[in-house]
Amino acid sequence: MPPPPKPPALVDPAGPAISLQTSEAVFDVAVALNACGYDNGLAESDPIREHIREQVNQTTQQSVDARDARFHLCEFIDQHRLAEAGRDLAQYISLALYLTPPPELSPSVETADLPPDSTQVENILPLLRTFVETIHLHAIWVENRPAYEQQIVQLHDPLTKMILDTNIYLKMPVSSYADERFLVVLEPMISPGETNARVYGADYVVVTSPVNGTIHMKEVRHTYLHYEIEPLLYARASAMDRLLPFLKTVRDAPLDFVYRSDIVSLVIESMIRAIEARTLQTGVAIPSIPTNTAHSELEPVYRERMAALQKDNAVREQLVGVDMAEGYVLTQYFYTQMASFEHTPTSLKESIGEMVYGMDVQQELGKLKNIHFVEEGSADIVRRAPVEPRGLDLAELDLVKGDAKMAGDLSETALKQHTADPARANFILARADLMSGKIDDAENAFRETIRLSSDPRMVAWAHIYLGRILDVEEKRDDAVAEYKSALTIRDSQPDTRNAAEKGVKQPFALPRHEAPDDTDDGDPPSKTQPPVAQTPSQMPQ
Repeated sequence: MPPPPKPPALVDPAGPAISLQTSEAVFDVAVALNACGYDNGLAESDPIREHIREQVNQTTQQSVDARDARFHLCEFIDQHRLAEAGRDLAQYISLALYLTPPPELSPSVETADLPPDSTQVENILPLLRTFVETIHLHAIWVENRPAYEQQIVQLHDPLTKMILDTNIYLKMPVSSYADERFLVVLEPMISPGETNARVYGADYVVVTSPVNGTIHMKEVRHTYLHYEIEPLLYARASAMDRLLPFLKTVRDAPLDFVYRSDIVSLVIESMIRAIEARTLQTGVAIPSIPTNTAHSELEPVYRERMAALQKDNAVREQLVGVDMAEGYVLTQYFYTQMASFEHTPTSLKESIGEMVYGMDVQQELGKLKNIHFVEEGSADIVRRAPVEPRGLDLAELDLVKGDAKMAGDLSETALKQHTADPARANFILARADLMSGKIDDAENAFRETIRLSSDPRMVAWAHIYLGRILDVEEKRDDAVAEYKSALTIRDSQPDTRNAAEKGVKQPFALPRHEAPDDTDDGDPPSKTQPPVAQTPSQMPQ
Protein backbone atom coordinates (compact mmCIF):
# COMPACT_ATOMS: atom_id res chain seq x y z
CA MET A 1 0.00 0.00 0.00
CA PRO A 2 1.26 3.53 -0.73
CA PRO A 3 2.07 5.67 2.31
CA PRO A 4 -0.72 7.92 3.65
CA PRO A 5 -0.59 11.67 2.97
CA LYS A 6 1.75 13.61 5.24
CA PRO A 7 0.05 15.89 7.79
CA PRO A 8 -0.41 19.63 7.18
CA ALA A 9 2.08 22.03 8.75
CA LEU A 10 -0.31 23.18 11.49
CA VAL A 11 -0.96 19.66 12.80
CA ASP A 12 0.87 19.03 16.06
CA PRO A 13 1.35 15.25 16.49
CA ALA A 14 1.74 15.78 20.23
CA GLY A 15 -1.20 18.18 20.48
CA PRO A 16 -4.82 17.52 21.40
CA ALA A 17 -6.94 15.27 19.22
CA ILE A 18 -9.48 18.06 18.71
CA SER A 19 -8.51 21.71 18.45
CA LEU A 20 -9.81 25.13 17.43
CA GLN A 21 -7.13 27.47 16.15
CA THR A 22 -5.89 30.13 13.73
CA SER A 23 -2.98 30.07 11.29
CA GLU A 24 -0.86 33.02 10.19
CA ALA A 25 0.05 31.18 6.98
CA VAL A 26 -3.63 30.73 6.09
CA PHE A 27 -4.17 34.38 7.02
CA ASP A 28 -1.38 35.51 4.65
CA VAL A 29 -2.79 33.54 1.74
CA ALA A 30 -6.34 34.73 2.43
CA VAL A 31 -5.20 38.36 2.61
CA ALA A 32 -3.36 37.96 -0.69
CA LEU A 33 -6.53 36.68 -2.36
CA ASN A 34 -8.54 39.57 -0.93
CA ALA A 35 -5.97 42.04 -2.23
CA CYS A 36 -6.41 40.57 -5.70
CA GLY A 37 -10.16 40.70 -6.14
CA TYR A 38 -11.48 37.89 -3.94
CA ASP A 39 -14.74 39.51 -2.78
CA ASN A 40 -16.89 36.41 -2.31
CA GLY A 41 -19.22 36.76 0.68
CA LEU A 42 -17.82 40.16 1.61
CA ALA A 43 -21.21 41.62 2.57
CA GLU A 44 -21.90 38.68 4.91
CA SER A 45 -18.41 38.54 6.44
CA ASP A 46 -17.33 39.56 9.91
CA PRO A 47 -16.38 43.30 10.08
CA ILE A 48 -12.75 42.32 10.75
CA ARG A 49 -12.40 41.29 7.11
CA GLU A 50 -13.22 44.75 5.77
CA HIS A 51 -11.00 46.33 8.44
CA ILE A 52 -7.97 44.24 7.43
CA ARG A 53 -8.60 44.84 3.73
CA GLU A 54 -8.55 48.59 4.37
CA GLN A 55 -5.31 48.32 6.35
CA VAL A 56 -3.68 46.37 3.54
CA ASN A 57 -4.94 48.80 0.93
CA GLN A 58 -3.62 51.85 2.83
CA THR A 59 -0.21 50.25 3.34
CA THR A 60 -0.01 49.29 -0.32
CA GLN A 61 -0.85 52.78 -1.50
CA GLN A 62 2.00 54.22 0.59
CA SER A 63 4.75 52.14 -1.06
CA VAL A 64 5.81 51.75 -4.68
CA ASP A 65 7.45 48.42 -3.82
CA ALA A 66 4.24 47.19 -2.19
CA ARG A 67 2.17 48.17 -5.22
CA ASP A 68 4.63 46.41 -7.49
CA ALA A 69 4.55 43.29 -5.31
CA ARG A 70 0.76 43.28 -5.34
CA PHE A 71 0.71 43.71 -9.14
CA HIS A 72 2.85 40.61 -9.73
CA LEU A 73 0.93 38.63 -7.10
CA CYS A 74 -2.42 39.50 -8.66
CA GLU A 75 -1.12 38.76 -12.13
CA PHE A 76 -0.30 35.22 -11.01
CA ILE A 77 -3.70 34.78 -9.33
CA ASP A 78 -5.51 36.02 -12.44
CA GLN A 79 -3.57 33.61 -14.65
CA HIS A 80 -4.44 30.66 -12.43
CA ARG A 81 -8.08 31.50 -11.78
CA LEU A 82 -10.49 28.57 -12.09
CA ALA A 83 -14.02 28.82 -13.43
CA GLU A 84 -15.64 27.50 -10.24
CA ALA A 85 -15.13 29.90 -7.34
CA GLY A 86 -15.10 27.15 -4.72
CA ARG A 87 -12.31 25.23 -6.43
CA ASP A 88 -10.41 28.43 -7.13
CA LEU A 89 -10.27 29.13 -3.38
CA ALA A 90 -9.69 25.47 -2.49
CA GLN A 91 -6.36 25.22 -4.32
CA TYR A 92 -4.94 28.08 -2.23
CA ILE A 93 -6.37 26.73 1.04
CA SER A 94 -4.75 23.36 0.29
CA LEU A 95 -1.41 25.09 -0.21
CA ALA A 96 -1.78 27.34 2.86
CA LEU A 97 -2.37 24.38 5.18
CA TYR A 98 1.05 22.99 4.23
CA LEU A 99 3.01 26.25 4.67
CA THR A 100 5.36 26.98 7.53
CA PRO A 101 4.75 30.27 9.37
CA PRO A 102 6.10 33.53 7.90
CA PRO A 103 8.59 34.78 6.98
CA GLU A 104 9.55 31.40 5.47
CA LEU A 105 6.10 30.48 4.07
CA SER A 106 7.63 27.34 2.61
CA PRO A 107 5.98 23.96 2.03
CA SER A 108 6.40 21.68 5.02
CA VAL A 109 6.67 18.67 2.69
CA GLU A 110 8.18 17.92 -0.71
CA THR A 111 6.20 18.98 -3.76
CA ALA A 112 5.34 15.34 -4.48
CA ASP A 113 3.64 15.12 -1.06
CA LEU A 114 1.55 18.29 -1.42
CA PRO A 115 -2.18 17.95 -2.15
CA PRO A 116 -2.50 17.68 -5.96
CA ASP A 117 -4.64 20.82 -6.38
CA SER A 118 -2.11 22.93 -4.43
CA THR A 119 0.75 22.12 -6.80
CA GLN A 120 -1.00 24.12 -9.51
CA VAL A 121 -0.37 27.33 -7.52
CA GLU A 122 2.81 26.46 -5.60
CA ASN A 123 4.80 28.93 -7.72
CA ILE A 124 2.93 31.79 -6.07
CA LEU A 125 5.12 31.44 -2.98
CA PRO A 126 8.03 33.74 -3.98
CA LEU A 127 5.48 36.41 -4.97
CA LEU A 128 3.54 35.86 -1.73
CA ARG A 129 6.68 36.22 0.41
CA THR A 130 7.58 39.49 -1.31
CA PHE A 131 4.05 40.82 -0.87
CA VAL A 132 3.94 39.83 2.81
CA GLU A 133 7.29 41.49 3.46
CA THR A 134 6.67 44.75 1.58
CA ILE A 135 3.30 45.48 3.23
CA HIS A 136 4.55 44.34 6.68
CA LEU A 137 1.69 41.86 6.91
CA HIS A 138 3.06 40.30 10.09
CA ALA A 139 2.46 43.60 11.88
CA ILE A 140 -1.14 43.65 10.62
CA TRP A 141 -1.55 40.06 11.85
CA VAL A 142 -0.20 40.90 15.30
CA GLU A 143 -2.49 43.94 15.56
CA ASN A 144 -5.59 41.92 14.65
CA ARG A 145 -4.66 38.73 16.49
CA PRO A 146 -6.74 39.67 19.58
CA ALA A 147 -9.86 39.86 17.37
CA TYR A 148 -9.07 36.38 16.04
CA GLU A 149 -8.58 35.08 19.57
CA GLN A 150 -11.91 36.59 20.57
CA GLN A 151 -13.57 34.60 17.78
CA ILE A 152 -12.00 31.45 19.21
CA VAL A 153 -13.34 32.30 22.67
CA GLN A 154 -16.85 32.87 21.28
CA LEU A 155 -16.82 29.63 19.28
CA HIS A 156 -15.30 27.39 21.93
CA ASP A 157 -18.54 26.58 23.75
CA PRO A 158 -20.76 26.07 20.64
CA LEU A 159 -18.14 23.81 19.04
CA THR A 160 -17.66 21.88 22.26
CA LYS A 161 -21.42 21.43 22.58
CA MET A 162 -21.68 20.14 19.01
CA ILE A 163 -18.93 17.59 19.63
CA LEU A 164 -20.37 16.45 22.96
CA ASP A 165 -23.91 16.20 21.57
CA THR A 166 -22.66 14.20 18.60
CA ASN A 167 -20.70 11.79 20.76
CA ILE A 168 -23.60 11.41 23.18
CA TYR A 169 -25.80 10.42 20.24
CA LEU A 170 -23.17 7.96 18.99
CA LYS A 171 -22.64 6.79 22.60
CA MET A 172 -18.89 7.07 22.08
CA PRO A 173 -16.23 8.91 24.11
CA VAL A 174 -14.74 12.09 22.68
CA SER A 175 -11.22 11.85 21.22
CA SER A 176 -11.18 8.07 21.13
CA TYR A 177 -8.65 7.88 18.28
CA ALA A 178 -5.09 8.42 19.52
CA ASP A 179 -3.48 8.91 16.10
CA GLU A 180 -6.14 11.09 14.46
CA ARG A 181 -6.62 14.84 14.62
CA PHE A 182 -9.68 17.02 14.06
CA LEU A 183 -8.80 20.69 13.55
CA VAL A 184 -11.07 23.67 12.99
CA VAL A 185 -9.16 26.64 11.57
CA LEU A 186 -10.83 30.04 11.75
CA GLU A 187 -10.15 32.54 8.96
CA PRO A 188 -12.53 35.53 8.68
CA MET A 189 -10.84 36.68 5.44
CA ILE A 190 -12.64 34.01 3.40
CA SER A 191 -16.34 33.87 2.60
CA PRO A 192 -18.58 32.49 5.38
CA GLY A 193 -20.31 30.42 2.71
CA GLU A 194 -17.16 28.57 1.61
CA THR A 195 -16.27 26.00 4.26
CA ASN A 196 -13.24 23.96 3.19
CA ALA A 197 -12.99 20.48 4.70
CA ARG A 198 -10.04 18.20 4.06
CA VAL A 199 -8.92 14.72 5.04
CA TYR A 200 -5.17 14.15 4.93
CA GLY A 201 -4.68 10.56 6.00
CA ALA A 202 -5.59 10.57 9.71
CA ASP A 203 -5.96 14.36 9.90
CA TYR A 204 -9.34 16.06 9.44
CA VAL A 205 -9.14 19.83 8.88
CA VAL A 206 -11.96 22.34 8.47
CA VAL A 207 -11.20 25.92 7.42
CA THR A 208 -14.19 28.14 8.06
CA SER A 209 -15.04 31.82 8.38
CA PRO A 210 -16.62 33.04 11.62
CA VAL A 211 -19.11 35.90 11.73
CA ASN A 212 -19.58 37.44 15.16
CA GLY A 213 -18.85 34.17 16.88
CA THR A 214 -20.92 31.88 14.64
CA ILE A 215 -19.93 29.48 11.87
CA HIS A 216 -21.73 27.05 9.58
CA MET A 217 -21.80 24.35 12.25
CA LYS A 218 -23.65 21.92 9.97
CA GLU A 219 -20.61 21.60 7.67
CA VAL A 220 -18.23 21.31 10.63
CA ARG A 221 -20.38 18.60 12.21
CA HIS A 222 -20.54 16.73 8.89
CA THR A 223 -16.74 16.62 8.85
CA TYR A 224 -16.66 15.57 12.50
CA LEU A 225 -18.98 12.67 11.70
CA HIS A 226 -16.48 11.59 9.04
CA TYR A 227 -13.77 11.78 11.71
CA GLU A 228 -15.75 9.55 14.09
CA ILE A 229 -17.26 7.05 11.64
CA GLU A 230 -14.62 6.50 8.97
CA PRO A 231 -12.17 4.60 11.21
CA LEU A 232 -14.97 2.23 12.24
CA LEU A 233 -15.78 1.32 8.66
CA TYR A 234 -12.36 1.48 7.01
CA ALA A 235 -11.24 -1.06 9.59
CA ARG A 236 -13.84 -3.39 8.06
CA ALA A 237 -13.30 -2.37 4.42
CA SER A 238 -11.97 -5.75 3.28
CA ALA A 239 -15.22 -7.43 4.33
CA MET A 240 -17.56 -5.17 2.34
CA ASP A 241 -17.39 -6.95 -1.00
CA ARG A 242 -20.89 -8.32 -0.45
CA LEU A 243 -22.17 -4.74 -0.76
CA LEU A 244 -20.54 -4.12 -4.16
CA PRO A 245 -23.83 -4.67 -6.07
CA PHE A 246 -25.01 -1.30 -4.73
CA LEU A 247 -22.44 0.41 -6.95
CA LYS A 248 -24.33 -0.83 -10.00
CA THR A 249 -27.47 0.93 -8.80
CA VAL A 250 -25.73 4.34 -8.64
CA ARG A 251 -24.09 4.32 -12.09
CA ASP A 252 -26.50 7.01 -13.29
CA ALA A 253 -26.68 8.94 -10.03
CA PRO A 254 -25.27 12.51 -9.87
CA LEU A 255 -22.56 11.45 -7.42
CA ASP A 256 -18.89 12.28 -7.21
CA PHE A 257 -16.77 9.57 -8.80
CA VAL A 258 -15.58 8.20 -5.44
CA TYR A 259 -19.14 7.28 -4.40
CA ARG A 260 -19.79 5.48 -7.68
CA SER A 261 -16.55 3.51 -7.51
CA ASP A 262 -15.86 2.82 -3.81
CA ILE A 263 -18.47 0.98 -1.75
CA VAL A 264 -16.89 1.95 1.59
CA SER A 265 -17.18 5.66 0.75
CA LEU A 266 -20.81 5.20 -0.33
CA VAL A 267 -21.64 3.37 2.92
CA ILE A 268 -19.93 6.02 5.06
CA GLU A 269 -21.64 8.96 3.39
CA SER A 270 -25.04 7.23 3.47
CA MET A 271 -24.66 6.52 7.19
CA ILE A 272 -23.61 10.09 7.95
CA ARG A 273 -26.58 11.49 6.07
CA ALA A 274 -28.89 9.11 7.94
CA ILE A 275 -27.49 10.34 11.27
CA GLU A 276 -27.95 13.93 10.15
CA ALA A 277 -31.58 13.21 9.31
CA ARG A 278 -32.16 11.47 12.65
CA THR A 279 -30.67 14.41 14.60
CA LEU A 280 -32.07 17.21 12.43
CA GLN A 281 -33.57 20.18 14.25
CA THR A 282 -36.85 20.27 12.32
CA GLY A 283 -38.32 23.29 14.05
CA VAL A 284 -41.46 21.34 14.95
CA ALA A 285 -42.52 21.91 18.57
CA ILE A 286 -43.45 18.59 20.15
CA PRO A 287 -45.66 19.12 23.22
CA SER A 288 -45.08 16.96 26.24
CA ILE A 289 -47.88 15.37 28.24
CA PRO A 290 -47.89 16.76 31.81
CA THR A 291 -47.95 14.08 34.46
CA ASN A 292 -50.93 15.68 36.19
CA THR A 293 -53.12 15.78 33.07
CA ALA A 294 -56.66 14.72 33.87
CA HIS A 295 -57.87 11.56 32.15
CA SER A 296 -60.67 13.50 30.44
CA GLU A 297 -58.12 15.87 28.91
CA LEU A 298 -55.58 13.21 27.96
CA GLU A 299 -56.95 12.28 24.53
CA PRO A 300 -56.73 15.72 22.84
CA VAL A 301 -53.28 16.34 24.34
CA TYR A 302 -52.15 12.94 23.12
CA ARG A 303 -53.54 13.61 19.60
CA GLU A 304 -51.73 16.94 19.49
CA ARG A 305 -48.47 15.29 20.45
CA MET A 306 -48.86 12.49 17.90
CA ALA A 307 -49.64 15.01 15.14
CA ALA A 308 -46.47 16.95 15.99
CA LEU A 309 -44.39 13.77 16.00
CA GLN A 310 -45.74 12.81 12.58
CA LYS A 311 -44.94 16.26 11.22
CA ASP A 312 -41.46 16.09 12.71
CA ASN A 313 -40.85 12.66 11.19
CA ALA A 314 -42.14 13.80 7.81
CA VAL A 315 -39.48 16.52 7.68
CA ARG A 316 -36.77 13.96 8.43
CA GLU A 317 -38.12 11.48 5.89
CA GLN A 318 -38.19 14.22 3.28
CA LEU A 319 -34.47 14.84 3.84
CA VAL A 320 -33.79 11.11 3.53
CA GLY A 321 -35.73 11.10 0.26
CA VAL A 322 -33.56 13.90 -1.09
CA ASP A 323 -30.39 12.01 -0.13
CA MET A 324 -31.67 8.82 -1.78
CA ALA A 325 -32.57 10.68 -4.98
CA GLU A 326 -29.07 12.15 -5.09
CA GLY A 327 -27.60 8.64 -5.08
CA TYR A 328 -26.81 7.93 -1.42
CA VAL A 329 -28.92 4.82 -1.71
CA LEU A 330 -28.25 3.32 1.72
CA THR A 331 -29.47 6.39 3.63
CA GLN A 332 -32.97 4.98 4.18
CA TYR A 333 -31.58 1.68 5.44
CA PHE A 334 -29.27 3.37 7.95
CA TYR A 335 -32.00 5.83 8.94
CA THR A 336 -34.12 2.86 10.05
CA GLN A 337 -31.15 1.21 11.73
CA MET A 338 -30.28 4.38 13.64
CA ALA A 339 -33.87 4.66 14.89
CA SER A 340 -33.44 1.23 16.51
CA PHE A 341 -29.92 2.11 17.69
CA GLU A 342 -31.30 5.07 19.66
CA HIS A 343 -33.23 2.68 21.92
CA THR A 344 -30.27 0.46 22.80
CA PRO A 345 -27.48 1.02 25.34
CA THR A 346 -24.72 -0.07 22.93
CA SER A 347 -22.38 2.42 21.24
CA LEU A 348 -22.10 2.88 17.50
CA LYS A 349 -18.69 1.23 17.66
CA GLU A 350 -20.36 -1.89 19.07
CA SER A 351 -23.41 -1.71 16.80
CA ILE A 352 -21.91 -0.76 13.46
CA GLY A 353 -20.78 -4.28 12.55
CA GLU A 354 -24.27 -5.69 12.88
CA MET A 355 -25.76 -2.74 10.97
CA VAL A 356 -23.47 -3.26 8.00
CA TYR A 357 -22.94 -7.01 7.93
CA GLY A 358 -26.44 -7.90 9.08
CA MET A 359 -27.91 -6.12 6.06
CA ASP A 360 -30.09 -8.24 3.76
CA VAL A 361 -28.41 -7.07 0.55
CA GLN A 362 -30.92 -8.58 -1.86
CA GLN A 363 -33.84 -7.12 0.03
CA GLU A 364 -32.28 -3.63 0.05
CA LEU A 365 -31.39 -3.90 -3.63
CA GLY A 366 -34.99 -4.81 -4.36
CA LYS A 367 -36.16 -1.57 -2.76
CA LEU A 368 -34.00 0.37 -5.22
CA LYS A 369 -35.39 -1.12 -8.43
CA ASN A 370 -37.65 1.84 -9.15
CA ILE A 371 -35.51 4.63 -7.71
CA HIS A 372 -35.30 7.80 -9.81
CA PHE A 373 -32.25 9.99 -9.41
CA VAL A 374 -32.28 13.76 -9.73
CA GLU A 375 -30.22 15.26 -12.53
CA GLU A 376 -27.98 17.35 -10.25
CA GLY A 377 -26.88 16.40 -6.76
CA SER A 378 -25.04 18.12 -3.92
CA ALA A 379 -21.33 17.40 -3.58
CA ASP A 380 -19.81 16.37 -0.27
CA ILE A 381 -17.88 19.26 1.28
CA VAL A 382 -15.22 16.86 2.58
CA ARG A 383 -12.37 16.40 0.12
CA ARG A 384 -9.84 13.67 0.64
CA ALA A 385 -6.20 14.15 -0.28
CA PRO A 386 -5.40 11.14 -2.47
CA VAL A 387 -2.46 8.88 -1.79
CA GLU A 388 0.20 8.33 -4.43
CA PRO A 389 -1.61 8.30 -7.82
CA ARG A 390 -1.91 5.08 -9.74
CA GLY A 391 -3.58 3.88 -12.93
CA LEU A 392 -5.81 6.49 -14.53
CA ASP A 393 -5.05 9.00 -11.78
CA LEU A 394 -1.41 8.81 -12.86
CA ALA A 395 -2.47 9.12 -16.51
CA GLU A 396 -4.36 12.32 -15.66
CA LEU A 397 -1.23 13.78 -14.06
CA ASP A 398 0.87 12.81 -17.10
CA LEU A 399 -1.66 14.59 -19.29
CA VAL A 400 -1.41 17.76 -17.19
CA LYS A 401 2.40 17.59 -17.46
CA GLY A 402 2.14 17.30 -21.26
CA ASP A 403 3.35 13.67 -21.45
CA ALA A 404 0.80 12.48 -24.01
CA LYS A 405 2.62 9.20 -24.71
CA MET A 406 2.67 8.05 -21.09
CA ALA A 407 -0.95 9.13 -20.54
CA GLY A 408 -2.02 7.28 -23.68
CA ASP A 409 -0.04 4.14 -22.78
CA LEU A 410 -1.56 3.96 -19.29
CA SER A 411 -5.08 4.45 -20.69
CA GLU A 412 -4.62 1.78 -23.37
CA THR A 413 -3.28 -0.64 -20.75
CA ALA A 414 -6.32 -0.03 -18.55
CA LEU A 415 -8.63 -0.69 -21.52
CA LYS A 416 -6.84 -3.91 -22.50
CA GLN A 417 -6.65 -5.26 -18.95
CA HIS A 418 -10.15 -4.05 -17.92
CA THR A 419 -8.68 -2.58 -14.71
CA ALA A 420 -10.49 0.79 -14.70
CA ASP A 421 -13.53 2.72 -15.90
CA PRO A 422 -13.45 2.33 -19.72
CA ALA A 423 -15.25 5.64 -20.29
CA ARG A 424 -12.66 7.55 -18.30
CA ALA A 425 -9.82 5.65 -19.96
CA ASN A 426 -11.19 6.59 -23.39
CA PHE A 427 -11.58 10.24 -22.34
CA ILE A 428 -7.93 10.44 -21.25
CA LEU A 429 -6.80 8.58 -24.36
CA ALA A 430 -8.77 10.96 -26.60
CA ARG A 431 -7.09 14.02 -25.10
CA ALA A 432 -3.68 12.34 -25.32
CA ASP A 433 -4.36 11.66 -29.00
CA LEU A 434 -5.20 15.34 -29.50
CA MET A 435 -1.90 16.33 -27.96
CA SER A 436 -0.12 13.90 -30.30
CA GLY A 437 -2.00 15.11 -33.37
CA LYS A 438 -3.94 11.86 -33.86
CA ILE A 439 -7.22 13.58 -34.65
CA ASP A 440 -9.08 10.56 -36.07
CA ASP A 441 -8.11 8.40 -33.09
CA ALA A 442 -9.17 11.18 -30.73
CA GLU A 443 -12.56 11.46 -32.43
CA ASN A 444 -13.16 7.71 -32.07
CA ALA A 445 -12.15 7.75 -28.39
CA PHE A 446 -14.43 10.72 -27.65
CA ARG A 447 -17.36 8.88 -29.24
CA GLU A 448 -16.57 5.81 -27.13
CA THR A 449 -16.57 8.06 -24.07
CA ILE A 450 -20.06 9.29 -24.91
CA ARG A 451 -21.27 5.74 -25.51
CA LEU A 452 -19.89 4.33 -22.25
CA SER A 453 -20.02 7.15 -19.72
CA SER A 454 -22.78 8.23 -17.37
CA ASP A 455 -20.70 11.11 -15.95
CA PRO A 456 -22.40 14.35 -17.10
CA ARG A 457 -19.19 16.38 -17.12
CA MET A 458 -17.24 13.81 -19.08
CA VAL A 459 -19.99 13.35 -21.67
CA ALA A 460 -20.55 17.09 -22.10
CA TRP A 461 -16.86 17.79 -22.68
CA ALA A 462 -16.53 14.87 -25.08
CA HIS A 463 -19.25 16.56 -27.19
CA ILE A 464 -17.43 19.91 -26.92
CA TYR A 465 -14.13 18.40 -28.09
CA LEU A 466 -15.89 16.67 -30.98
CA GLY A 467 -17.41 20.02 -31.91
CA ARG A 468 -13.95 21.61 -31.97
CA ILE A 469 -12.56 18.82 -34.11
CA LEU A 470 -15.44 19.20 -36.57
CA ASP A 471 -14.97 22.97 -36.65
CA VAL A 472 -11.30 22.50 -37.58
CA GLU A 473 -12.45 20.08 -40.32
CA GLU A 474 -14.86 22.82 -41.50
CA LYS A 475 -17.96 20.73 -40.77
CA ARG A 476 -19.77 23.57 -39.05
CA ASP A 477 -23.28 22.11 -38.96
CA ASP A 478 -22.04 18.89 -37.37
CA ALA A 479 -19.93 20.90 -34.92
CA VAL A 480 -22.91 23.00 -33.81
CA ALA A 481 -24.89 19.80 -33.25
CA GLU A 482 -22.17 18.55 -30.86
CA TYR A 483 -22.10 21.84 -28.93
CA LYS A 484 -25.88 21.75 -28.61
CA SER A 485 -25.69 18.16 -27.38
CA ALA A 486 -23.28 19.33 -24.67
CA LEU A 487 -25.82 21.94 -23.60
CA THR A 488 -28.46 19.25 -23.08
CA ILE A 489 -26.23 17.45 -20.56
CA ARG A 490 -26.88 18.51 -16.96
CA ASP A 491 -23.33 19.29 -15.91
CA SER A 492 -23.36 21.76 -13.02
CA GLN A 493 -20.01 23.41 -13.86
CA PRO A 494 -20.28 26.88 -15.49
CA ASP A 495 -17.21 26.37 -17.72
CA THR A 496 -19.01 23.58 -19.57
CA ARG A 497 -21.95 25.77 -20.54
CA ASN A 498 -19.64 28.68 -21.41
CA ALA A 499 -17.53 26.52 -23.73
CA ALA A 500 -20.59 24.97 -25.42
CA GLU A 501 -22.35 28.32 -25.90
CA LYS A 502 -19.17 29.82 -27.29
CA GLY A 503 -18.96 26.96 -29.79
CA VAL A 504 -22.53 27.54 -30.94
CA LYS A 505 -21.90 31.26 -31.46
CA GLN A 506 -18.63 31.02 -33.38
CA PRO A 507 -16.45 28.29 -34.92
CA PHE A 508 -13.51 27.07 -32.93
CA ALA A 509 -10.13 28.07 -34.42
CA LEU A 510 -6.69 26.67 -33.74
CA PRO A 511 -4.26 29.04 -32.00
CA ARG A 512 -1.54 30.51 -34.17
CA HIS A 513 1.27 29.66 -31.74
CA GLU A 514 2.17 27.21 -28.99
CA ALA A 515 1.33 29.50 -26.05
CA PRO A 516 -1.82 28.68 -24.10
CA ASP A 517 -4.96 30.35 -25.36
CA ASP A 518 -6.05 32.55 -22.45
CA THR A 519 -9.55 32.82 -23.87
CA ASP A 520 -10.05 29.07 -24.00
CA ASP A 521 -12.40 27.63 -21.45
CA GLY A 522 -9.99 24.94 -20.40
CA ASP A 523 -9.72 21.22 -20.15
CA PRO A 524 -11.87 19.33 -17.68
CA PRO A 525 -10.36 16.18 -16.26
CA SER A 526 -12.79 13.32 -15.98
CA LYS A 527 -12.97 13.37 -12.19
CA THR A 528 -13.44 16.31 -9.85
CA GLN A 529 -10.42 18.38 -10.80
CA PRO A 530 -11.09 21.84 -12.31
CA PRO A 531 -10.35 22.61 -15.98
CA VAL A 532 -6.64 22.90 -16.73
CA ALA A 533 -5.43 24.66 -19.89
CA GLN A 534 -3.12 22.52 -22.03
CA THR A 535 -1.09 23.20 -25.18
CA PRO A 536 -0.97 20.12 -27.42
CA SER A 537 0.60 20.31 -30.84
CA GLN A 538 -2.49 20.75 -32.98
CA MET A 539 -5.48 21.56 -30.80
CA PRO A 540 -6.01 23.01 -27.33
CA GLN A 541 -7.20 20.52 -24.77
